Amino acid sequence: MNTVCTFHHRFLRGVVRSVGLVSPLILAGLLLFVPDSGRTAGQGPVLPDGPGKAEVQKFCTQCHELEKSLSPRQDKAAWGSTVGKMVSFGMKASEQEVAMLVDYLSRSYPADDVPPIRVNTATAIEFESGLSLRRSQSLAIIRYREVNGKFRSIDDLKKVPGIDPAKIEARKDRLIFE
Repeated sequence: MNTVCTFHHRFLRGVVRSVGLVSPLILAGLLLFVPDSGRTAGQGPVLPDGPGKAEVQKFCTQCHELEKSLSPRQDKAAWGSTVGKMVSFGMKASEQEVAMLVDYLSRSYPADDVPPIRVNTATAIEFESGLSLRRSQSLAIIRYREVNGKFRSIDDLKKVPGIDPAKIEARKDRLIFE
């Protein structure tokens, strides 16, 4: 039983004792009205079945939550780059496990599922997943936008300090300037 659920049970037991209601049936009735929000907390998204699923569950949760690992929708080369970066940060995986991760992620979370990015309203996570940027780069785009106003073209976006113009150019078909 997780913390939220345990809290609700203890709280209701205290209420029952303080009011003098000792009937287990009344307690059971009260538990029906306890929100279920915490009972699935921490389980994360349901992953599609297939080769590599176990490796994703094993390796992609060591440093951060699974939702963050799966948020980018990328092609095979970009997933390879992402997984390679994780290896350079210390992820201990064999070459075979890395290959399985890349294959599973590119098959289950492909780039063609990426929605277009509305550059002038996009959030940091949208820039990260849509352009394969680091969080610091995504935040740099947002800060630049706040200081300098709306982006009118891809050339404006390429002016953001610390952003690789080649990454922007490679994904320009996903960008909407309005």
